[in-house]
Amino acid sequence: MEERFYREQELARLPDFLAGATYNLAHTLLARAGKCLFVPIRSMQYMAVLDAEEIIFVDSQNRAWVELAWQHFRPQARNALDERVPYELVYYLPHAKETMKRLPAEFHKALQVLAERDLPLEDARVLPLARPARAE
Repeated sequence: MEERFYREQELARLPDFLAGATYNLAHTLLARAGKCLFVPIRSMQYMAVLDAEEIIFVDSQNRAWVELAWQHFRPQARNALDERVPYELVYYLPHAKETMKRLPAEFHKALQVLAERDLPLEDARVLPLARPARAE
């Protein structure tokens, strides 16, 4: 299935930070999914779309138009994996600033729901490795 998204002109581009736990979880799930990950944010009726470059957010009422995007993540700027990650917040639609008030927390919750759904059904187990025979 292929989805197409469109953008208006940028209204604003601002520096911001994403919580380390959210960034880590998002990229772990993206790595499992492949090139792209769709994350439904049911509490807000939004969809997040992640790829290696950015995270875009679309409203279910206006699905083809990107309302806002998180771009240019710089995880290398942090000193520890649990520290927040700097990025650029881009607004494309006038009401995006209002949406952003709830979005980080609701996005993290939606990622957690997705992660719980992807848990293996069986307990993981460690397989012993056989030692290679020594050549004498």
